Amino acid sequence: MPHANHDHDDHDEHDHPHAEISQAEKPSYYDMLETAVRELLIEQKLFGADEIRRQIEVLDSRTPALGAKVVARAWADPDFRKRLLANGRTACEEEFGITFYDDTELIVLENTDKVHNLIVCTLCSCYPRPVLGLPPDWYKLKPYRARAVSEPRKVLAEFGTSISDDVEVRVSDSTAIVRYLVLPKRPKGTETFTEEELAGLVTRDTMIGVVEPKLEIRSAAE
Repeated sequence: MPHANHDHDDHDEHDHPHAEISQAEKPSYYDMLETAVRELLIEQKLFGADEIRRQIEVLDSRTPALGAKVVARAWADPDFRKRLLANGRTACEEEFGITFYDDTELIVLENTDKVHNLIVCTLCSCYPRPVLGLPPDWYKLKPYRARAVSEPRKVLAEFGTSISDDVEVRVSDSTAIVRYLVLPKRPKGTETFTEEELAGLVTRDTMIGVVEPKLEIRSAAE
């Protein structure tokens, strides 16, 4: 199983501003191939535009809010957390009725006091779409795909995430059959939070691993 782990301790000042990760990029070979194959299949009447529309509607219904519910349940329910880490796909199907429209595995990687996980797809843009929806543009761009592996700490710093020297950074490379989801650390001070409140702390980027969930401190007046 392709699963690349990398820990880099290069702390020199980086020369790449965060904007470089978000630069525009022309359609890739795989984007053009997908368009050509789709048009050919429609032309050969192997499936129609209505079926494509229905599948797009399924994709559009998947958003990071769904993944946030999964994370919140794992934070609140130790039994579900154990099941999720053992088999992410099965746990999501059984607990939330989430359908996976392909044969991909879902591996959930837990952040701890000693390990911080970061996910990437170095070849294209494989991503846990059944629980997160469409990937952000920067996730698909070559600067992120290359630098997340070669200099993950610098990339994290550009997202405002500083990882302590004694914490290992593990980079997991998604494939066509294996997708990853980060289970971030539960913020301190949330012991009395409901699952809904916990889910409100979880964002797409925390489940990719580029940032950590933060507990907003409200003023006494609120």
